[in-house]
Amino acid sequence: MINKNRDSKFVIYQVLYIFVITVLALKGADLDLRRVALEEDTVQKEVRDSLMAVLDSLYALGIDFSIKIDPNVVVENEQMREQLAALNKKLETLKDFVPPPKEDEIKKEEIVEEQTLLQSPISAKQTYIQHTWNIARNTGTVPANIYDPRNMNNPIAVVPAGQEKKFDLTDQTEVIIKFGSQEERIKVLPNKAPEIKIERVTTKMNSADIYVKDLQRITAFKVTIIDQRPDQLKVTYAGPISVSGPTKDSNGNLIYNVSLKIASTESAFDSWLDKNGNLRESDGRYKVNFFFTAVDEKSKDRVQVGDSFFFTEFSN
Repeated sequence: MINKNRDSKFVIYQVLYIFVITVLALKGADLDLRRVALEEDTVQKEVRDSLMAVLDSLYALGIDFSIKIDPNVVVENEQMREQLAALNKKLETLKDFVPPPKEDEIKKEEIVEEQTLLQSPISAKQTYIQHTWNIARNTGTVPANIYDPRNMNNPIAVVPAGQEKKFDLTDQTEVIIKFGSQEERIKVLPNKAPEIKIERVTTKMNSADIYVKDLQRITAFKVTIIDQRPDQLKVTYAGPISVSGPTKDSNGNLIYNVSLKIASTESAFDSWLDKNGNLRESDGRYKVNFFFTAVDEKSKDRVQVGDSFFFTEFSN
């Protein structure tokens, strides 16, 4: 008896399966089986009659096999589509978003920046010159030692962090800056020789008659001596001249004012002519020379430049 009931159920389920597949093929997802059975124009009459017979027999056995679909499924799908659309919009706005660095990354960047500063405690832009004093400014956080590459045992200077140090160089072509376990080489520039410029600042020597008395009362020449370290120059001059100075211009150059100095009286001038008559030029003017000499006492560079006074007589 039990086996017979099982066989009956098996047949019923097989018929039900075939029926559901047929309905899905004909009607789609609308699975109201009663409505399918009553719609005459949906299937052929023979199929309808056979299906109705099967339905009647199944319902007679008290079996309710109607398939119900949650009417909210479509709504839920629409809501899902709306949510997906909203997410897509958010993705569009976030595709170019760069997340802020993590705290660990920020700390690493700070450490790298500190290391970069440590690599240049003394700027390579500072100028170092041979055979003179120099100043090193340490803008770092560790002391810096300055060495001659030929002697790495004894530093030329030790510059504390945040301070500056004055030191002398001789013939070094470069120095080595050591800080911690790192080092850096900086070139040392040659010490240029002094430059002397002499400029005539009067027009009195352009006349046919040029008087000694006038040239002794005015500044006839301005002498400018240019040097990177004028304080270590020894300046001398020679000739029948009177010199005032030095003063310094806005660039730190040495300025000298030069006047003629031959005789204070006419009789003294006549005596001068007796001794220096050979200084008369072919045009009748007398010519006397003067010279300025500048010597760098450390580099031993020496420069000499001269010019000339012209005159005809003592006074008018």
